[in-house]
Amino acid sequence: MEIQILHWFESLHNPITDPIMYFITTLGNGGIFWIILAAAMLIILPKRYKKVGLSMAIALILSLIFCNGIMKHMWARPRAFWVEGQNFVISNNFENLYGIFQTIHDYSFPSGHSSASFAAATAIFMWQKKEGTAALVLAALIAVSRLYLTVHYPTDVLAGTITGIIYGIAAYYITKLLMKKIPAMNKIFNI
Repeated sequence: MEIQILHWFESLHNPITDPIMYFITTLGNGGIFWIILAAAMLIILPKRYKKVGLSMAIALILSLIFCNGIMKHMWARPRAFWVEGQNFVISNNFENLYGIFQTIHDYSFPSGHSSASFAAATAIFMWQKKEGTAALVLAALIAVSRLYLTVHYPTDVLAGTITGIIYGIAAYYITKLLMKKIPAMNKIFNI
């Protein structure tokens, strides 16, 4: 079933959506977009965003440790395009243009892009519903882009999404606990 879903996504490839999906997926590379956003909230944006930035940073650290550091190695699931006999027919032009398959060297399960994106977006949503909703939409687009590019199975993306949401919620409560237990943190991060 998962392979059929990936073949369906593969059938959607065209010169218009290919660069869009590639751009969307690059926003999740290494969590860099979310890291920059968290740093901006901590350093540049008004004080009311500082606790949001702290929650995002904690969520991203949780995702890095548990998703990328532990779960990927524990499951060691090969990428869909690594498995012989899958017959993905991503055009040579697409692969030659973006070289995406040549840049991926880690395991597939769970999706790190989905985990980090949903961790950060959920952390935002827990504090700021309006901005968080926009962040969740972006996280969903990043997750879908991983399927479109056939670099993850659907269950990889689903597991990354679920774990990311858990990390984002956990980070929210960790931040609240830190602000409650450490007066100096409350002074810095609370409005």
